[in-house]
Amino acid sequence: MRTAPTILHLDMDAFFASAEQASKPSLRGKAVVVGGLGPRGVVATASYEARVFGVNSAMPMAQARRRAPNAAYLVPRFGLYREVSEQVMALLRALSPLVEPLSLDEAFVDLEAGGTAWDEASARLAGTKLRADIRAVTGLTGSVGLAASKMLAKIASEQAKPDGLVLIEPGTERALLGPMSVRTLPGVGPATGDHLRRAGITTVEELAEAGEDELVRLLGNAHGHALFAMALARDERPVVAERETKSVSVEDTYDVDIHDRMRVELEVQRLADRCVGRLRRAGLSGRTIVIKVRRYDFSTLTRSETLRGPTDDPGVVREAAARLLDSVDTTGGVRLLGVGVSGLADYTQEDLFAQAQAAAAEEPAAEEHAVAAEEAAETAASPAGEAAPAASPAGEAAPAERRWPSGHDVRHAEFGHGWVQGSGLGRVTVRFETPWSGPGRVRTFRTDDPHLEPADPLPLVERRPEDTPGLPSGAESPESGAGEAGPEPPAPGARTLSPAVPVPGVGTRESGARASGTAASGTGAGDPGASASAIEAAGSASPESVAAPESLQGLSGACMASPGRRELSDRPQGDAGAQVSSEPARWPKSRSGGGGDATSSP
Repeated sequence: MRTAPTILHLDMDAFFASAEQASKPSLRGKAVVVGGLGPRGVVATASYEARVFGVNSAMPMAQARRRAPNAAYLVPRFGLYREVSEQVMALLRALSPLVEPLSLDEAFVDLEAGGTAWDEASARLAGTKLRADIRAVTGLTGSVGLAASKMLAKIASEQAKPDGLVLIEPGTERALLGPMSVRTLPGVGPATGDHLRRAGITTVEELAEAGEDELVRLLGNAHGHALFAMALARDERPVVAERETKSVSVEDTYDVDIHDRMRVELEVQRLADRCVGRLRRAGLSGRTIVIKVRRYDFSTLTRSETLRGPTDDPGVVREAAARLLDSVDTTGGVRLLGVGVSGLADYTQEDLFAQAQAAAAEEPAAEEHAVAAEEAAETAASPAGEAAPAASPAGEAAPAERRWPSGHDVRHAEFGHGWVQGSGLGRVTVRFETPWSGPGRVRTFRTDDPHLEPADPLPLVERRPEDTPGLPSGAESPESGAGEAGPEPPAPGARTLSPAVPVPGVGTRESGARASGTAASGTGAGDPGASASAIEAAGSASPESVAAPESLQGLSGACMASPGRRELSDRPQGDAGAQVSSEPARWPKSRSGGGGDATSSP
């Protein structure tokens, strides 16, 4: 164990939600939920304003809507999140060569390896400066934990949320951990926690008092030894700059159970192709093919097959996945499908016999497979602004309604940059604002308006001519005033975590400044395979926006951030609306995706 708190853990505060609030001035200080918006969608991140209502990451989206009906519900913009994450990771690598990313918004840093910190004072200074740099470069906030081990640094960053800094002084760890719940320790989930509770162990202090032999008897050899060491605040895991990838997989959850066997087979083939695409982008290949099937009754089955050698050939992976699917009964319906590859290598040793079989099986059915794949693609979610062609009664292809995912960026030839508040019934409602403007006006257009098109996200911090060359994208020089004056004083957001009982030599705990953004990132937004449906248009009627026709008044509408008003009903992902203004424009629910004319605003 180290004698100085030189391991830093950074966790960006409610990363997805705070990035959306930073880019949309009208959402700042309001409840924002990011995730899959379909009936089976899952919350990826919720802002602290939404967490007041009990909305948390990994919660079903339908449950989140019941708890926070007036929140803004947005489709994730992973391109923006990755760009901001790269800026943050660049700042971390400037502190040390040993940076261990855990996700887009979370990482460990070994400050001692970079010569950035060697004692408590220098570690606190480095953490304070990092928080200031992150705010200057990205406009977002992050919470920092400093300790002598990875486990304690992560616990400290959790205590620091939101937008704070907590340092655990060496020698105070045991007294600090003692009164905490056993669930605080890594590796103790709901099942292990319940098992320990039934044995009368609920706190870390009781875990240490139980003894190593008792924990081994209760939890097994490996888990028992590991938990006893953590209860004594012992964690000697090093910060590893590069973590080896063990598997690559993709999976889709469907809004409606799939009963048609042909459709299930086509979805598995499509997932196999996506999985191989990820393999190739990572420069990897794999030997073991795995499929995952979650049936209508939530029973989950996995099947795997190991090839003779590693491969990244899509034909081989498709054929193996099809063979595995043959052994699974999908009669009752399927709600989730997944395909993965493990046993990874950075080279390929193709199974020529399997390839020959795959080629022989695919050649006579190539044309049939292509046609079926096109039909399946028509039911999948389309990118923003695109739609699959619909066949007319005469058999000719007719243009379908363009789709505009809620929260995504658009640009209008006359009104400039904005974001989609909602779409449906042939209309799309857009709020025109940028990260550097005030709350913008709302206008409604036809979904096929030729002047409206998808746009790339804007940087969260405005780039200025006086920005210092060489800083990460969006950073402002000290002379420009943003992120000025190096490290900030420790009082507002930085504090030293004290144990629950008085211990000599332990610092005092100061209250951290709460920020409007919040913490906890998510993974996967859920429901990527859901087919798109039209939804009610969200947004509010500003003087410039189109008023709802008389025939539509009184029907179910939606608005956000005004007490007593109701929000959007559940809709498939990709089109749900977010509302922010005080005057809601109400449109009827529809799943037809068409009908009615919309008049562009003047």
